[in-house]
This record gives sequence, C-alpha cells and structure tokens, in this order.
Amino acid sequence: MNMRADQETTLAGTPAAAALPAVADLDTIVSLAKRRGFVFPSSEIYGGINAVWDYGPLGVELKNNVKRAWWRSIVQERNDVVGLDAGILMHPQVWRTSGHVGSFSDPLVECTACKRRYRLDELPGTGDLTPTQIADPEIVAKLALVCPDCAGTLTAPRRFNLMFKTFMGPVEEDASVIFLRPETAQGAYVQHRNVREAARKKIPFGIAQIGKSFRNEISPGNFVFRMREFEQMELQMFVRPDEAATAAFDEWLPRRLAWYKAYGVSPERLRIREHAPDELAHYAKRAIDVEYRFPFGWKELEGIHNRGDFDLSRHAAESGENLDFFDPATETSFTPWVVEAAAGADRAAFTFLIDAYREEEVRGEKRVVLALNPELAPYKVAVLPLLKKRDDLVEKAHAIRDGLAKEFPAVYDDTAAIGKLYRRQDEIGTPWCICVDVESLDDNAVTIRDRDTMEQERVSTDRLQEFFLTKLRAARP
Repeated sequence: MNMRADQETTLAGTPAAAALPAVADLDTIVSLAKRRGFVFPSSEIYGGINAVWDYGPLGVELKNNVKRAWWRSIVQERNDVVGLDAGILMHPQVWRTSGHVGSFSDPLVECTACKRRYRLDELPGTGDLTPTQIADPEIVAKLALVCPDCAGTLTAPRRFNLMFKTFMGPVEEDASVIFLRPETAQGAYVQHRNVREAARKKIPFGIAQIGKSFRNEISPGNFVFRMREFEQMELQMFVRPDEAATAAFDEWLPRRLAWYKAYGVSPERLRIREHAPDELAHYAKRAIDVEYRFPFGWKELEGIHNRGDFDLSRHAAESGENLDFFDPATETSFTPWVVEAAAGADRAAFTFLIDAYREEEVRGEKRVVLALNPELAPYKVAVLPLLKKRDDLVEKAHAIRDGLAKEFPAVYDDTAAIGKLYRRQDEIGTPWCICVDVESLDDNAVTIRDRDTMEQERVSTDRLQEFFLTKLRAARP
C-alpha cells in the first residue's frame, strides 16, 4: 500500500519511520503496571484468562481520570453534545441491521501442525498488505507464510466473526441468541431520536458514550492494547449531509489530536493514517486513524469516520420508524449523517502511561518517573511523615491527608525512609509530595516537593488546599 504523506511524518514533522517509542521494551511497562498496582492479569490464581486484565488501585484511578478528561472535553465544555449510557445487551436485529452479523470479522488462519490460530494481517511480513490482498485465498502460498510458533503449514484465510454470543431467557435455542455488543455506537443510533427530542437538540448535535464492548479477538495481545473486554469512548455527531459532514470531519480530527497533545503525548510519537478506498469499512465514506508509536510499532489509538447516512437509513428501513430530522426553518426533512470519533479508554490510558515513562540518573542512582499530567495522575498528593515513630507527626500527616482528600485523591505513606517514599511516588506519577517534619509542629507549615523539578518549598498548612487546587487548574488543558 502506498503511504500518504501524512503517514510518513509525525505530528512534529519528523519522519515516522525514525520515531522511537517512549519505552523500548513493553515488559518495562507490564512490570511497572503489576508491581505498582495499575493492572493485574485477570483470575491470576487460576492461571489467568487470555486477553482479560483487571485494573488495580492505581489503574482504576488513571483510567477514570482519562475518561473524565475525555468527557469534559467532549460533553461538559460543549453545548451541542449530550451523554448516553446504552445497554450492553441489545435487540439482535440491531446487529443484523448494522452489518455486524454478516461482516464483522477478521481473517483467520490456522496451523495444521500445532493448531494455533492467528489473524492473517498480524503475521510477520503482512504489515503492508491491502485488504484486497488479505482477502486473496492464495495469499498464504504467495507469501510462503508459515506458523510463527512451529513453522508449520498455515491454512488459507477464512473470515471469523468477532461477536460473542449468549442466550437470553431460560431456554438455549436459536430464538434466544443475543450478542455482547462489539461497539457502543449502535446504542446512539437506535436512541438518536429519543435523545434528540428529550434534550431538545437541533442538527448538528452529538451523543457521547463511555462503555464496555466485547470482541472475540483471534490473536489479542500486547498487554491492554488489544483485549476481548474493553472500554470505548465514542462520540457520534449527527450533521447535515455532504458538505456539512465534511466540515465536521475536518473540525474533529485536529480537535482530537490536540486533546492527546494537551495531556502530554509527544507529537513525535503521533501520526495520522488515512484509510485507502479498499480499506474503508462498509459504512464509511472517509476514515482516518490517529496512530501512536507503541513499543510494538505504529498502531491505532483513535478513529475519525465519516459514516454518511448508513446507520440511520438502515435502522429506519429495518425498524419501519422515521428517523429523519425535520427542519422547521426550511420545512424539509433529511436523514442525518454521522461523523464519529471513536477512542478506547484502555488504549488511551495505556498510551499516557507509556508516554509519561522516564528514566534518569539523580546523584548516581536511577530515578523512574511517570510524568503524567496532574489531571491524569492517580494520586495528586502524597502526605509523608518524616518520622513514622513520632505519633504527633503521624497524626498531623493523617489530618492533612484527610482534609485534602475531600477535594482530590491523596494518599498517606510511611512504609519507608523519606527518600524511598519520594521515589515510590515518582514512579506512580504523583505530582506533589508533602513532608511533615518536626518543624511542622511549631510553624504549622510543611515541605512540598515537586515531582518533575524535585524542587521544594515551604507552605503553611492552612493554604494547602488552595495551593494544590491552583496547581491543578493550571495543569488542566
């Protein structure tokens, strides 16, 4: 496939081929994530379950912060977007109408020797294949592809539907088959009219949603990048046809790029990739991926799509309901087009975690820092007594933490010497540490240490809440 100019350069204007990941070895992040309580393997005591992960205490906070930052940008700060939380289980006809039952699939190949299964387009040497080439039944033979695990012979590719099936009701029969949703978008389409009328919105307006989706991936992996159970953050903008949709597409692409950069992702590790005509999904008139340079290569972070009127037209035809918008100003009706910005909460949190990772040498020792934007950091402040055996210092430190925790996440820690406590908080991304020392009992002040500069300043305890709220507001994009 010929690379477009925007695929050859990063957002910083540097060659994409020369871009280096923030972390060279993915295991570095996987180890940190488990050790510090960001992410654990699901059901680990039973050997785990493939491609399902549990978010630990810090991971929950990080991902929730990412979702809040997205919601603030997409919904809270705008007057033309409202929220929705649609059900995971939907009428099965929704997925037949949307095309998921018939065409939501990936190319599957199987090793005839070890019986392992792979996505064809993720085998070594297939990264530049076009969709037309992937659909070629002779492609395995043409490229002499073999099993990457045992070098065995691979079968010709066949389509594998990614939707999970289950049953509703007490009897497991064909009539009771339903699906776990593979995307949140369809909820916005089938509720489009109800939301528009209840919120009293005119075209253009948007529906935003954050929720779980499920895909029975053939070859998930790369930690939380590709999972079978994941969380999406999706915006569906309902606009007038043709030119208005083009204008909305052109508006939202730079807006979404700016969001990642504003929260700290390096533009040297971001690029955009336009889908070729034979790569477009059946519903799309145009699609561009925002890609990030992960340790395992350039991969999709978010997709911006011009979906035309495919979704509402199909659902109107199949349901018999009129989903057109009547414009009283022109006394005309039309089927709204959809411009979609579809991101993953897991991938976004993963990206912020990777891009924030730093290793540096301080006084001859390695210091690991997660330079997360304070808005995204799991804890905003750590309160640390200088001497844990001094009950008066411990009591005062607890009181300070309890007061700050009413406004933002704060943590108390006395399980090591103060130097090690600072390093621990650096490694989990806490922007500020408070040291409560002996002098604090006399002057009612504490020492505040900045994560990034390691500079310290003395601040009165009665000013702490105002001090940190000012810092947090200043850090917010």
